[in-house]
Amino acid sequence: MQTPSTRTLFGALMLALSAGAMAQTATATAASGAARIDQRQANQEQRIQQGKADGSLTHHEKRKLVRGQRRISAAEDRAAADGKLSAAEQAKIEARQDHQSKVIHRVKNDTDKPQAQPAK
Repeated sequence: MQTPSTRTLFGALMLALSAGAMAQTATATAASGAARIDQRQANQEQRIQQGKADGSLTHHEKRKLVRGQRRISAAEDRAAADGKLSAAEQAKIEARQDHQSKVIHRVKNDTDKPQAQPAK
């Protein structure tokens, strides 16, 4: 038979375990969000490097795109300065990445650059 103090102790223990599990889940979610942001940054930087290598980006275009990537990285660093990345901060950074991705696509696929002529 459980006494009132045993039930109270058991309830407090269950509450502590639940709170710990919720905190761990929130931390894991924030960490996965930061990892997703970092991976996307790496992918976009790779797209920029490929564009320079294949000639679809000029030196000036590459510099502008790299500057945009740095701004996003700086925003991520500022958002995570307190040790956590909130859902709102993550959403803002991902929106900036969405915009930057569109810019990369548009600049890489513009047609105002002279095309390389095949060697004769």
